[in-house]
Amino acid sequence: MEKIILVNKDFENSRIDKWIKKNICQVPQSFIEKNLRNKKVTVNKNKIKSSYKLKLNDKIYLNDFYPKQNITKPKKKFNPSKKDIKDSNSFIIENNENFCVINKPYGLAVQGGSKITKNLVDLISKNPIFLNIKPFIVHRIDKETSGILIIAKNREYAQLLTSLFRIRKIHKSYLCICYGEIEKNKGLFDGDLIRYEKDKKISERAITKYNVVDKNSNASFLILNPTTGRKHQIRKQLFSIGFPIIGDSKYNFPENKINKNKKLMLHAYSIKFMIKNTKFEFAVNVPDYFQKMLQAKRLTLFKNT
Repeated sequence: MEKIILVNKDFENSRIDKWIKKNICQVPQSFIEKNLRNKKVTVNKNKIKSSYKLKLNDKIYLNDFYPKQNITKPKKKFNPSKKDIKDSNSFIIENNENFCVINKPYGLAVQGGSKITKNLVDLISKNPIFLNIKPFIVHRIDKETSGILIIAKNREYAQLLTSLFRIRKIHKSYLCICYGEIEKNKGLFDGDLIRYEKDKKISERAITKYNVVDKNSNASFLILNPTTGRKHQIRKQLFSIGFPIIGDSKYNFPENKINKNKKLMLHAYSIKFMIKNTKFEFAVNVPDYFQKMLQAKRLTLFKNT
């Protein structure tokens, strides 16, 4: 039996394999590859590869294609309360028809996972600004990091913003307080960071510009501009040169992990980019606990907007 589906604007430029997983069901990549080779899935009646990017009004032909959904234990979804939803209004600093800008609080994960229930995506999707709209995450910050995050409101802007991040046309600034007195008042962290995917070792170049706002023998207050976007980039780089971020429970020295009640002193402060000749620039205030740590370390308080 043959079924024909017309590609709409929401899936323009999507890969065919991702379209299948999104619109048919979650199946192994190998199963998709086999059915593409056997022409059980074609586009405009042409044989295509899994990397084929769909065009508007393409016709997807499903020929006796009956995949079975992988039986996996469903992830527990976070169901926010009315108070949670109301409180989420305070996160929103910009809202337009294409994207919104969020000031994510410390301790809130961006997305759910096997050990995470409460998360920003499930929360913000219940907010009235996303009524009948799916939120698209185009970048992430750590659960322990506070600050600015962009969420697209349609597939077109999700793809556009993702592309801008990839070609490094979105510029972000972070603020942090780290242990110790950094000698140079400005500089560049440029080196390889190592991560592992199962048993595979992956080395990636990471670049971050930094400027010292204030410092003393106990701590330094920095503003950082990452050029690349590696996982835990700023945290790893500062730890590798002996100046770990205060409150970092992962990349730190044992003597600094004694007080586990300290929050991570890393804040995504601002973001700027240009779309269709329009400049966008947003900044979010630092949390109260960040200001209190500056005061405790006798460093210059940050002037919020």
